[in-house]
Amino acid sequence: MEFMKILGVAAFIALVAGCSSPQDKAAKAQQGSYEEQQRVSKQRLDLVSKYQQCVKDAGDNQQKAAACDSYLKAAEALK
Repeated sequence: MEFMKILGVAAFIALVAGCSSPQDKAAKAQQGSYEEQQRVSKQRLDLVSKYQQCVKDAGDNQQKAAACDSYLKAAEALK
């Protein structure tokens, strides 16, 4: 009988220790949000760099420069 009590208490402690608090869950969600924002910001910077390089390569050719606008529009869409 004593063994059953000890086993019950140990199981209860393990159950309580295994559960995460709402603060832990919120912190993990916030961290995930920050990582996603960082990923989107990096992607926007890459698109702006591609746009700038495309415009530079296009020079005075207005048709080529107009084709570069797709990079800029994609970067703006990520806001």
